Amino acid sequence: MVESAAVRQRPRVEGGREEEILDATVAVVAELGYDRLTMDAVATAAKASKATLYRRWSTKADLVVDAISRAKGCPLPEDVDTGSLRGDLVSMSCGNGGFTDEMPMSVIAGLVTALHRDPDLQKAFQERFLAPRMQVTRKVYERAVGRGEIGPGVDVELLSVTLPALIVHHAYILGVPPTDDLILRVIDNVILPAARGSQTS
Repeated sequence: MVESAAVRQRPRVEGGREEEILDATVAVVAELGYDRLTMDAVATAAKASKATLYRRWSTKADLVVDAISRAKGCPLPEDVDTGSLRGDLVSMSCGNGGFTDEMPMSVIAGLVTALHRDPDLQKAFQERFLAPRMQVTRKVYERAVGRGEIGPGVDVELLSVTLPALIVHHAYILGVPPTDDLILRVIDNVILPAARGSQTS
């Protein structure tokens, strides 16, 4: 059992080289997309050997998800408590790591088509990239429930994914880039009225 765990735990790249490789991977995903990304392309961009990459990451999916989960260009939104659902959503969505950051949106654009075809990428993406971000979002809505900002009978789980779903739809289906104005329109005209449910304002 110990032996199998040791096999699964691949050695880290020494010094700051791992961060450089991760940053290079994010940049290549943003430029080429997941399908066209190769270990050779990342090795060239990072000025590293392909053998170095494979010693640390056994597959392209492992490397890419590790990169977008940890690299400086795709930070995890901070769990801030502003005292209101609107304030929390604005802070998360318009701040560092939010929808208006060019790098996260360009990276997601590079992955979106491959996520439907590559089960390994989809699993790793959901577990290591989406899950931590969804946890932050859940806390925001749980606090809103506790403050009485969300009406009884409101489907909180569905509501919590509505903002990112609409932003992604605008970005990748309608071709409308995320802006602070668009985010505020969705929050004020969709999320907050839906959160109140049948309550009077």
